[in-house]
Amino acid sequence: MRILTRSVLLALCLLPLPAFAALKGEEVTYQDKSGTVMTGYVAYDDAAIKPRPGILIIHDWMGLGDFTRQKADQLARAGYVAFAADIYGKGVRPANAAAAGKLATHYKADRPLLRQRVRAAYDTLHGMAQTTGRKILVMGYCFGGTTALELARSGVPLAGTASFHGGLDAPMPANAGDIKGPVLVMHGADDPFVPPAEVAAFKQEMAVAQADLRFVAYPGAVHAFTNPAAGSDNSQGAAYNAAADKESWAEFRAFLKETLKEPLR
Repeated sequence: MRILTRSVLLALCLLPLPAFAALKGEEVTYQDKSGTVMTGYVAYDDAAIKPRPGILIIHDWMGLGDFTRQKADQLARAGYVAFAADIYGKGVRPANAAAAGKLATHYKADRPLLRQRVRAAYDTLHGMAQTTGRKILVMGYCFGGTTALELARSGVPLAGTASFHGGLDAPMPANAGDIKGPVLVMHGADDPFVPPAEVAAFKQEMAVAQADLRFVAYPGAVHAFTNPAAGSDNSQGAAYNAAADKESWAEFRAFLKETLKEPLR
């Protein structure tokens, strides 16, 4: 048996300890170019020394809430800097589905404003010390998926774009070369809010834009299939689907590894 001398033990004690992940989450106040104030949420590993790739997360029609923050924390634990954007503005959080529908409709009807809000979030994440010089990917859920695709259509230099059950219509379609990085769309095959005609038009738009598109449709899934709060009744048009949720997250993990070149922990 090897016995360590007192001097060797002392030397070992003086060696630097390895850094362990320390999740840090905090609110971030920022503005768009019109001066509208927004409050997002950033999560990252506080023990990381070097800048890490950034993931911009866009909320669903209910605004920035627990679901989106939890996704940010999950991705931060995986080693990324995750920034949950606030599209609606500081303190603007719909109280119910009816109010959420009005807000989401307002922004979907004004794509320049929607792009302005999401671009402000992108610029904020891009300017953080934790992501300096690193790639940024955008992802979103439902209304957030629509918004993520709008950011991609605007020509921002993204590493990739991912949409979970987002709307696919394009009042301001992308032109050839506009979309930077591959696009992953995860769609409920039975989603009544995104009918087959809209899917076909989107695929045609991506072809014209020469985008690298991967489109995955999950059989039996409708709108909001990743959100347990959506219930389980497909006849309502929006419902949670455990299988589609699991499969789409695995698809997204592989997409991250491919686009950011740094696998999840």
